Amino acid sequence: MKSVIVLLGPTGVGKTGAAMILARELHTEIISADSMQIYRHMDIGTAKPSPAERAAVRHHMIDIVDPVVSYSAGRYIVEVRPIMERLHQEGKTPLVVGGTGLYIKAMTRGLFIGPSTDAELRDGLLAREQEQKGSLYEFLCSIDPAAACRIERNDLRRIIRAIEVCIKSGSTISSFQKELTQPLPYNFVKIGLTRERKELYAMIDERVDSMLKQGLIEEVEKILGMKPDRTPLQAIGYKELARFLGHEIGMEEAVRLIKRNSRRYAKRQLTWFGQEAGIHWIDVTGLHDSRSIASQVSAALMVVRGRGD
Repeated sequence: MKSVIVLLGPTGVGKTGAAMILARELHTEIISADSMQIYRHMDIGTAKPSPAERAAVRHHMIDIVDPVVSYSAGRYIVEVRPIMERLHQEGKTPLVVGGTGLYIKAMTRGLFIGPSTDAELRDGLLAREQEQKGSLYEFLCSIDPAAACRIERNDLRRIIRAIEVCIKSGSTISSFQKELTQPLPYNFVKIGLTRERKELYAMIDERVDSMLKQGLIEEVEKILGMKPDRTPLQAIGYKELARFLGHEIGMEEAVRLIKRNSRRYAKRQLTWFGQEAGIHWIDVTGLHDSRSIASQVSAALMVVRGRGD
């Protein structure tokens, strides 16, 4: 079976630089598995590879749609498959890089195909939640208790999606999830990067400061001017600065929230990947040079491939 290499890990761990070196060593191309890098104009806040990096190594699944467009994991799989097929035909092993667990799960384990999103329905549900906080979770408990058991009470996005599926289809999201689409027909060699938590969080804080210096506020202003779909504005950095620009919170509070939410996101990513089987983890604590990290990944690939994982 043909192979696909997946380099995954939490935000800020050091995937991008290592992937660039690895792609050149393997004479291949990079496929992004980042649900926010698919949006055009969202460059700084999503830590997209620079124009120079993208000129040096071809990247896919970046700048696919404008922020006004809704995009799904199902569409991602449809669009990524022919890219992998072409790379294999050219004798290249695709290198998937990213931290969006749902995209990686869809590739490696399959994905359920539910009804499409409904903006009007979602707006009504959000209004209901604003009137009575916690009401949507209680509603979900009554219509799909199995889904409610797997979704945290404050995870409003997933709660709304589960309710939406039930209302639009007449069936629960739990029943849909039992009928997964087939995973892509490849041998996925998964390498995960991790760091000691304190070091990772410090690096995340530094990256937020760097993004702000690069012009993240101006980037968010530009996105807001496009009247984007709801999903892009849920991206960390964008939602907090949108509140700042809307005069809901001050700049100091916005920065605090971006750093806090980024750290929490990294923790959730590690929890998600902890449920993904077959990942060969590499602890890169203390390594800040991309070449050193890439060397560790290359060595791990030799071990994993050698034992037939």
